[in-house]
Amino acid sequence: MQMKIHRGVLVVAAVAALVGLPLFSGLALAVDKHATEALEHAKEAVAHGKQGHAPALVEHAEEALKHAGAAGKNPHVDEAIKHLKEAVAQGKAGHADVGTQHAEEAVTHLSEVK
Repeated sequence: MQMKIHRGVLVVAAVAALVGLPLFSGLALAVDKHATEALEHAKEAVAHGKQGHAPALVEHAEEALKHAGAAGKNPHVDEAIKHLKEAVAQGKAGHADVGTQHAEEAVTHLSEVK
């Protein structure tokens, strides 16, 4: 009787591991994907900001913010979010140069996300 219980526990543990491992690794991949997308949009914001295109800077900084928010808790992501918010505010005010500086800071921090 006790042997059947142990075998049942082992089967349940094995099934949980087989189901849980891909689920958690999938979550890690999603976090990485969001951090990567945030970085790419932040780089686009910088490129447009350097050209003086404040509206495009805002568009990409806002998209970067969406992805950074979904990237999970990380000190670098948190700092990038602060700079992206400031880049959006400065871009909306028509200050592409200052918005670009904040977007560059966001790129720096997002590049550090591991």
